[in-house]
Amino acid sequence: MEEAHQTRDKDALLHLYNKTLPALAARIHQNLQEITPLFHNFLLEKAVDTWTKDPDANTDSAISIENGNVQQMALRLRLEGFQRAGVPAFDISKNLVFELGRAMYTVSPDKDGDEIEKQYYQPWTESEIREVAQRWCDDLIDEITQRLESIT
Repeated sequence: MEEAHQTRDKDALLHLYNKTLPALAARIHQNLQEITPLFHNFLLEKAVDTWTKDPDANTDSAISIENGNVQQMALRLRLEGFQRAGVPAFDISKNLVFELGRAMYTVSPDKDGDEIEKQYYQPWTESEIREVAQRWCDDLIDEITQRLESIT
């Protein structure tokens, strides 16, 4: 593999943003089909951190996928207005964060800090997508359960 394809660049970031994040989002959405009707509103979106500068980067470059200098991407979930008789409505949000290093990136799908480390251009297998989405959804369900136990 040529050197350019082993480090973070525009193409690597576009692949993560346009292929990997949507594949994970689709699996998460599928896993949460029994949960989302319990809430008034459901939002699952891709997010890109365009604020955090790479300490080694040229300070004149805007932070963008096109410039290949984004430090973080995420899937951002927001469930609003839990609806159940006798329970006060509440909202819950959760992020699945991709920390984008120079030569590889990490994804932390759960609170235990278990990280998945991948090289750019290393494809995700269907089982990896399924496992990350499941662990992340399990954590979300635990958070909802804890919230319900604390208010009932």
